[in-house]
Amino acid sequence: MPEQGFPTQNRDMTFLTVYTDHDSSETLLETEDPEEIARALKEIDVRLRHWPVLDELRGGADQERVLEAYRDEVARIVEEEGYTFVDVAQLHPDDAPDWAERARAAREKFLSEHTHDDDEVRFFVGGSGIFYLHVDGRVHAILCEAGDLLSVPKDTTHWFDMGTDPEFTAIRFFHDDDGWVGNFTGNPIASRIPDFDAIAARRASLRS
Repeated sequence: MPEQGFPTQNRDMTFLTVYTDHDSSETLLETEDPEEIARALKEIDVRLRHWPVLDELRGGADQERVLEAYRDEVARIVEEEGYTFVDVAQLHPDDAPDWAERARAAREKFLSEHTHDDDEVRFFVGGSGIFYLHVDGRVHAILCEAGDLLSVPKDTTHWFDMGTDPEFTAIRFFHDDDGWVGNFTGNPIASRIPDFDAIAARRASLRS
């Protein structure tokens, strides 16, 4: 549900798909309904909240500008949860000759299943990405869009896919100044669950 006082009328819709984690995965749920998504995520102790979307930041801005634009919201989360380090991660297509290689390398860093000793907390300022949460024999694939604030408890087994042509800006929150540190499980499950491109195409087909 939206946080009180934060408008969402210009926000893209979150899309949740739930799969079994079998060798031949089965789709159990596909939905954009906010209440249905909230119920499904509550079962695995994951919170999805929403902040306003500032259109001028969607296409990318430097870290200082992004954090200044969301200063009050960031301060509120830091005070509530005791985070000590906040930064901005982003990737946007450009005309540089090494773009394809940079995009591939960035995607592969997060694509293998892993856990963290800290919470995974991300606010999508712009663009999109999918968090895959592997819990109790199921995989919850949450396609986050601009305006989504996702909070995943520490030690949750998961991976992240930004697609073959990444475009996103996200504010990240940490309890540790070391920032992002992954503990990789070695489980190849990500290779048998539909990736970002497939899920985005599936959502588009459902809307058409």
